[in-house]
Amino acid sequence: MSDALSYGDLVASGREEERRLVRVDRAADRAVVTLDDPKKLNVLSAPMMIQLRGELDALAADDQIRSIVITGADPGFSTGGDLRMMDNAARRIAADDDEEGATGPWRWIRYQFGATVRTIARTDKLFIAAVNGPAAGVGLAFALNCDVALASERGVLVPGFGRLGLLPEVGTSWALTRRLGYQRALQYYVAGKHIGAAEALEIGLVQEVTPHGELLAAADRWCDHAASLPAHALAMTKPLLRAAADQSWEGSLTMEEFAEPTCFTTADYARNVKAVLGG
Repeated sequence: MSDALSYGDLVASGREEERRLVRVDRAADRAVVTLDDPKKLNVLSAPMMIQLRGELDALAADDQIRSIVITGADPGFSTGGDLRMMDNAARRIAADDDEEGATGPWRWIRYQFGATVRTIARTDKLFIAAVNGPAAGVGLAFALNCDVALASERGVLVPGFGRLGLLPEVGTSWALTRRLGYQRALQYYVAGKHIGAAEALEIGLVQEVTPHGELLAAADRWCDHAASLPAHALAMTKPLLRAAADQSWEGSLTMEEFAEPTCFTTADYARNVKAVLGG
């Protein structure tokens, strides 16, 4: 009989952890979510993922929060999924008494990792990745799926899936091909090359690079940008732009045509137009 844990066992064990592995700092309309297991480079263990899901769900439901920064406790952002958990899954699948098969790891990938990036993408709030060190595997996926990705000079993107015999995961294939195109995305996958902050900025994987000590201040400025917009403008623009990435030109144009008149009905629009016109 296998001693490897099922999906349900992993969730239960994650909920039993008493240490806080995810720290949340709120200030008015924004929050900073810090993956906080620095000795393990913020590996996405079962307890960390259970806590992260809970914190992000709470922030997504909070009407006062307009922007959310995700970062890691130094010296890293996150090295991704827990290799011990992956080994656990492989041993369980190979066991004669296993009944879950590949659906066990599928549940974890979909209901933990996948659910996290769906929250990032589908919540009408600005998500900002503040990459302060290595971001690998699912950690890289979390960063690339944010609406804005910033990096300190120590930030490193690590597309090292291939070396483990894995594929780009949890939305990474979508993010890489749209930013880099097919051939360059494949190049980084096959080479497994670490991408430093300066190169990541040059090729469009991050939008800003800062000195290490100024990273969170830079993220806070993006929160200021979000706060300066009428609330409906950001909430409506984010899903529009994300949908446009997969739509035809005609489909995107039609979606914009239906959305724009709604903005005309808001008090924010009326005030701002009056101010521009000097009325």
